[in-house]
Amino acid sequence: MKRFLDIVLLLVCVLALAVFFAQVEIQIEGNAGWGADLPTWRWEDHWVLDLFWGGRAMTGYHAWVFPFMFIIFHFGFVLTQRWSRWLEARALASLMLFWATEDFLWFVLNPAFGLARFDAVHVPWHKHWWLGAPVDYWVFGSLACVLLWYSFFRMPRETAAAPVETPP
Repeated sequence: MKRFLDIVLLLVCVLALAVFFAQVEIQIEGNAGWGADLPTWRWEDHWVLDLFWGGRAMTGYHAWVFPFMFIIFHFGFVLTQRWSRWLEARALASLMLFWATEDFLWFVLNPAFGLARFDAVHVPWHKHWWLGAPVDYWVFGSLACVLLWYSFFRMPRETAAAPVETPP
């Protein structure tokens, strides 16, 4: 039961972060998704973007916000001075779920879009769609499930129950 509650708590926290960050991005970007109207540099139409970025443009905004969120999701390791491959898997899974959820919520919560305009016609910066959603959502969602399973069900019980040492 504790493991189930731990998973639910993690997912609720990731969802809360995604809701708040989606609202921040809605305030920043308005109706111009993927930083289209932001006063920053844009790098478009390059094979590297196709390979690593799903064909989307790389902007100065995204070049800073993606590593920022990576650091946020790993900051607990610095605070607790505790790391393991299971916790790393959990952090990466949480980050993947965060980005997919936050991106979806950007459309749902954005008055300029809404769920009705969540499709390949109205969202040209997501170039690859499958079953009504960007392929990124399916890839990140699947990888996140595998990583969460590993982090919660493959971690030795003694590691999960180990007390965190208090500083002297």
